[in-house]
Amino acid sequence: MLTVPTADKLRTLKLYGMLKAFEEQTASSDYTDLSFEERMGLITDREITEKENRRLSTRLRQAKLRQQACMENINYRQPRGLDKSLMQSLAQCTWIKEGLNILITGPCGVGKSFIACALAHKACLNGYNARYIRAPRLFQEMTAAKGDGSYIRLMKAYAKAHLLVIDDWGLSVLNEQERRDLLEILEDRHGIHSTIVTSQLPLKHWHETIGNPTLADAILDRLIHNAHQIQLKGDSLRKKKSENKGKLHVDE
Repeated sequence: MLTVPTADKLRTLKLYGMLKAFEEQTASSDYTDLSFEERMGLITDREITEKENRRLSTRLRQAKLRQQACMENINYRQPRGLDKSLMQSLAQCTWIKEGLNILITGPCGVGKSFIACALAHKACLNGYNARYIRAPRLFQEMTAAKGDGSYIRLMKAYAKAHLLVIDDWGLSVLNEQERRDLLEILEDRHGIHSTIVTSQLPLKHWHETIGNPTLADAILDRLIHNAHQIQLKGDSLRKKKSENKGKLHVDE
């Protein structure tokens, strides 16, 4: 029989989905009534599924999301001003295709990071690559990149991400270099790729936390005018964390 040589060839070609399907078919009598075309179709479908799953795993690993969040686990029961119909619309990811942004504001603990990560997770499921980073870490990375010569490579990585999530924006007033770095990132992405920004600061205070009026106008022009705005309110959801232990991970 040619079973072993065929399996070896599939392994050599790294067609692991086809290999698994081939081994299952040769080990079971459930497929004997199927035609060659039907069995080959099942084997091919398995390879496509395996490749899609590997690509998804790679996208999620590279995204480095802060939380294991998904759209299905967003909490709409807690009154915090979250529009379910808007979230269902955003879950279609059309806004990413159009290069639009999302700005999520609200007090500490109302689930801004969870929602941002859930949207990024959905983007990965839909074939987009995402990149998550907290704002303080973003500026630390850029400073370090200038020192070790990787600045241009890092800027290209930020520019090409279909979705960039900048979490915890506005914790401190930006210095001159941070303002210019942020403007460069947003300029490269404007109208091409999407950005999510989360902040405890209301939008009306973003201008002053940037510091320089001229650069603030340029930065906010690239963020706000083509963005969906989600303004959350209410008490912290983190107090519910202990109640959810042992249950399915839900929005906190």
